Amino acid sequence: MRILFYCWKAYNQSDIITAFRRRGHVVNTFEMELGNFEVDDNFTEKFTKKLFAGENAECVYDAVFSVNYFPIISDICEQLSETGLKYICWTCDSPLSTMYHESIFNKCNYIFIFDRFCYMDFKERGANVHYLPLAAAVERADESIGRWQENSQIPGQDYLYDVSFVGSMYRKNSYDEIKDMLPDYVRGYFDALMKLQMEIYGENYIDGMLTAEIMDELNKHFRIEKSARSFSNISLIFSTTVLGFKIAQMERYKLLGALSKRFDVSVFTDDENADFVLAHNRGPVRYWDESPIVFYVSKINLNFTIRNIRSGIPLRVWDILAAGGFCITNFQPELVMYFKNGEELVWFEDEADLVRKVRYYLEHDEERRRIARNGQKKVRELHNYDARLEVIEGVIS
Repeated sequence: MRILFYCWKAYNQSDIITAFRRRGHVVNTFEMELGNFEVDDNFTEKFTKKLFAGENAECVYDAVFSVNYFPIISDICEQLSETGLKYICWTCDSPLSTMYHESIFNKCNYIFIFDRFCYMDFKERGANVHYLPLAAAVERADESIGRWQENSQIPGQDYLYDVSFVGSMYRKNSYDEIKDMLPDYVRGYFDALMKLQMEIYGENYIDGMLTAEIMDELNKHFRIEKSARSFSNISLIFSTTVLGFKIAQMERYKLLGALSKRFDVSVFTDDENADFVLAHNRGPVRYWDESPIVFYVSKINLNFTIRNIRSGIPLRVWDILAAGGFCITNFQPELVMYFKNGEELVWFEDEADLVRKVRYYLEHDEERRRIARNGQKKVRELHNYDARLEVIEGVIS
């Protein structure tokens, strides 16, 4: 299959490209910043020109692939549907506001969604969607750790950190930018709602609490721009990109603060100005070759899933396990579909449970190592990128 791969800032796109090529597909890339996800004449012209790069002025590709969904690409492929061109995308974020768009029903689309809750939503709407969890880049992790061991001359596994978290702290978020413009009772309502949601794992309370009265008031202070073809709404946008990111900030500071009072905690984040009372801000690490080393040399690796992901397993969990790291994560409904708690990874139910389990596994070294080995073995055998792409190939063939 000849694939034109649209590249942007997605973490896992290089892993997908590498796996496609390893499986014998021809993959060329196209990279250009979009001015608008729906209409961008300059992008359309250059992207179409890339598709028709052959000598006979014919489309030289069988499929276009992207991580996450782009309406403008779907529309381009739909206009060329007589050539048999397919648009394949695989989501890594959820929910995607760009998917709430009429183009989602284009016949050229093959959309793979990692969050089962989101998948069911769009399946019920009639879109051509398929459920596909994210994957573990075991080959890349092996290469990165192998090079590090060779250069550092450290045989085996030598732990450098007790408890580590790699990820964003969401210090800058839209809620902080607009909250002072909201009436006191609306701001108080949202503050109470976010605190309630932080205490509950595995269930979303926000959607049901955004009442018509609250939305009417919010409409006076918060505007979204959307086209006539978009069917997203203010409730979706506000609950995810505004409240969702703010909850992630509050939750991560709270949990890391509780842990750092008792244990040595390291945070690897691109927000170098993030302030912690006791945890160590180690700054950013490169995703491609440095994050696997952090996962490997940390006794415990933490995952805090942003609440926008309703049921799915985020990429960080797969990355930790691929590197042979020990993972403690918040509970997500789909974890039970793929892993055994306490055998291949560990999930926690609340803050007290997290503290208790971190203490236990720091004190039980061999049990922790065994679980990490089991987790890596599971993803190496069943949840690698080749296994996922085989599913995609089967669907589109």
